[in-house]
Amino acid sequence: MQEHYAPETLEREIQAHWKEHGTFTAKEDPTRVKFYCLSMFPYPSGRLHMGHVRNYTIADVIARHQRMLGKNVMQPMGWDAFGLPAENAAIDHNVAPADWTHENIAYMRAQLERLGFAYDWSRELATCDPDYYRWEQWFFTRLMERGLAYRRMAEVNWDPVDQTVLANEQVIDGCGWRSGARVERRQIPQWFLRITDYADELLDAIDGLEAWPEAVRSMQRHWIGRSEGLAVRFPLARPGQVECAGNEGQDEGQKDATTVCGDTPDAAQRDPAQPSERAASAGLMDAAAESIEVFTTRPDTLFGVTYLAVAAEHPLALAEAADNPALEAFIAECRQTSTQEAELETMEKRGHRLAVTVRHPLTDAVLPVFAANFVLAGYGTGAVMSVPAHDQRDWEFARAYGLPMRAVIGAQAEEAPDISEQAFTERGITLDSGPFSGLDFDAAFDALAGRLEAAGLGERRRQYRLRDWGVSRQRYWGCPIPVAYDANGEALPAPDVPVRLPTDVTLNGISNPLKSDAKFARVTAADGTVLTRETDTFDTFMESSWYYARYCCPDNDAAMLDERARYWLPVDVYVGGIEHAVLHLLYSRFFHKLLRDAGLVDCDEPYRRLLTQGMVCAETFYRERPGARREYFAPDEVVVETDDKGRIVGAHAHRDGEPVTVGPVEKMSKSKRNGVDPEGLIARYGADTVRLYTMFAAPPEQTLEWSASGVEGAFRFIKRLWRLVFEHVDAASGACPDPASLELDRDSQALRRTVHRTIEKVSDDYARRYHFNTAIAAVMELVNALSRAPRETVAQRAVLHEGIETAVLLLAPIIPHAGEAMWAGLGHGPVCDADWPKTDRSALVADETLWVVQVNGKKRAELTLTAGLAATEVEAAALTEPNVVRNVGDQTVRKVVVVEKRALINIVVG
Repeated sequence: MQEHYAPETLEREIQAHWKEHGTFTAKEDPTRVKFYCLSMFPYPSGRLHMGHVRNYTIADVIARHQRMLGKNVMQPMGWDAFGLPAENAAIDHNVAPADWTHENIAYMRAQLERLGFAYDWSRELATCDPDYYRWEQWFFTRLMERGLAYRRMAEVNWDPVDQTVLANEQVIDGCGWRSGARVERRQIPQWFLRITDYADELLDAIDGLEAWPEAVRSMQRHWIGRSEGLAVRFPLARPGQVECAGNEGQDEGQKDATTVCGDTPDAAQRDPAQPSERAASAGLMDAAAESIEVFTTRPDTLFGVTYLAVAAEHPLALAEAADNPALEAFIAECRQTSTQEAELETMEKRGHRLAVTVRHPLTDAVLPVFAANFVLAGYGTGAVMSVPAHDQRDWEFARAYGLPMRAVIGAQAEEAPDISEQAFTERGITLDSGPFSGLDFDAAFDALAGRLEAAGLGERRRQYRLRDWGVSRQRYWGCPIPVAYDANGEALPAPDVPVRLPTDVTLNGISNPLKSDAKFARVTAADGTVLTRETDTFDTFMESSWYYARYCCPDNDAAMLDERARYWLPVDVYVGGIEHAVLHLLYSRFFHKLLRDAGLVDCDEPYRRLLTQGMVCAETFYRERPGARREYFAPDEVVVETDDKGRIVGAHAHRDGEPVTVGPVEKMSKSKRNGVDPEGLIARYGADTVRLYTMFAAPPEQTLEWSASGVEGAFRFIKRLWRLVFEHVDAASGACPDPASLELDRDSQALRRTVHRTIEKVSDDYARRYHFNTAIAAVMELVNALSRAPRETVAQRAVLHEGIETAVLLLAPIIPHAGEAMWAGLGHGPVCDADWPKTDRSALVADETLWVVQVNGKKRAELTLTAGLAATEVEAAALTEPNVVRNVGDQTVRKVVVVEKRALINIVVG
């Protein structure tokens, strides 16, 4: 073992040894307990950032620890390689997406290797590789055969710049997350997977995911959003019938009315497009439907309905728009609004009166119908019953258009709520609801359901917030959807699966090159029929939904999965960001159930335990520029000034010495220029220092605030441990006996007790809590104790030796390169194959106990007493301790509290 710690040379040599010997290549072994450790794979953007480093270090520490526990560990790595960023980069750099992606993969793989992660690189995969996505295509054709994949028109968020569909989560304040362009609503043909067929199972199984964070489970429950309610049908009224807001004050069954809902001067001013007699007489209502169906979870508010709202692209609205330019313009305006729920809730509620009217299913009152910008065609029936007194969204719309509000729910019977400033949305007792008045929610639900079902105007129904998964994307760099169309437009499984994506293409940033590739667009079926190929590609969530399973058998060129998947699955721990809590994890759970039902896997869930790590944040530095623009500075471009506690109190720029503003601590990002380059840190300190600091700075699930001084401190600690090991090895005069077999003095017993208490704590931190920061802190305390330990006698050296070996083993998963070298210096083989240290329970038994004595809560003395004394004996010893006697003086001792678990005595005087 060399005297000085030189990480650059050391780490390169050890990594070469691992690679040469295939140290981390995993093999199936039914005689051993398996452990599958997986990190969410990265997009090959070109460079690792500190978020990557933290994520992958957490997983690597877990994997290495489990290996030392004797388990058969697999930890693979691959690349989420398809997606729009590669297309944008190809346009910016005039390079093919495939070339750009593979160059980035090679560079990032080298970065990962430099960090010493224990990956089985023989299992590496990239989702853009045809050997991977061919099986996704094969499986999709099977889903088509089972009716689980289908095509229909759908309203989507359309990014007019990136020319693609966006998920709701990719729409930020109404704009595309990458382009920044205002999104539009469009109706286009899309391919879907029937995830709603699995909604109940996905929801019910969440309770069994006990090793998942509760926040993630709650988000998935909310996203699935199962609700019990009623489907209610509002029959269309005949043209010319008088409209009314629910016949307030009239008996049930009275049908004559004298008022027109919303027909006020204010409403006419705000919406000049009043019902068109010409449209009504043209029979558009009858042509469209016999009734409008809505779904409601609040049937108790049914008597408070004063209008219906339908989506701008509801068939009724579209039919009328052909004869109504104002309505047509309103529909076009709505198409400029995203389908994101948050935006729909907060935007100004706007609408347009339609010519059609409907009859209330219970009162027969005639109600108006509006096309409204807050209703989506693709959600539920595309229509809602509007109860402005008891729904805030409906209240805002009614206030804007002067529509009636009728309170039919109160906190108490016969007590109407105040709805002058906002809707009353709580559950309560029904009011003004005819024979259904005076009922609580459950009773009203049952009674109204019974009446509507008997009349054929409604029925109980279960509905979900979850929509079927739209998997089509209108872009080039993705897995081709394996579908072709005959002359009649019928969709057929492509006859030439795998459908390979052409890689020799030219991108113009506007159109999908697959659409203009004549060679790709045509395919000939087995019977000679010429088919037209689908040019949409899959949503990249498709690839990331099953990659964990393909890692088990990536070399199988004859099947999607094989028996090896049954050996390794489910994943034992999955590590990644909480930003993937809903879409990726939910889709992956769904895909796994599809694989199960196809007989390809035999477990119900893909991931047994989920660990979501926090963000990596750092200070920001900037100067204000004209036009409310900020110029940000990278950390290496500024000199910071700190106070005596190390807190930053100011900063100035290197280039000119002028001050810069110290901004808030924020997530590391390119836009704020507050990222830290892992390569620079590794070059200066070594990978082990970077790994140690990222594990020590915060628990995995919490935000890590970057500190340059913290990195320096981690480096100093490794050097200190290295020096302790070297000096011990250098002074060794032979093998050390087992200290358990020796007669130990009191100090050696205490040190050995510290060693084994550390083993016990750190083992729990690793295996149960995953709190590596407290594990490192405990080892640091142990190293402090070892550094002060006497080493004159054989027994003292034996305890010291045991303690040093323990410290090296406990830190080996975190600092594997230094761990290998120090373990070898101590005379052993590879540390990654060493056994995890075990606690000697006998070493934890103390002959003596150190008691802390307080007087009125202030520490006044320490007492070393024989272990196992009775509380009365401990109390007597404390009261006679000289310093305690001085502090008690002539005061009266009112109480003595002996806390045995904490070895604490508190004497209360006064």
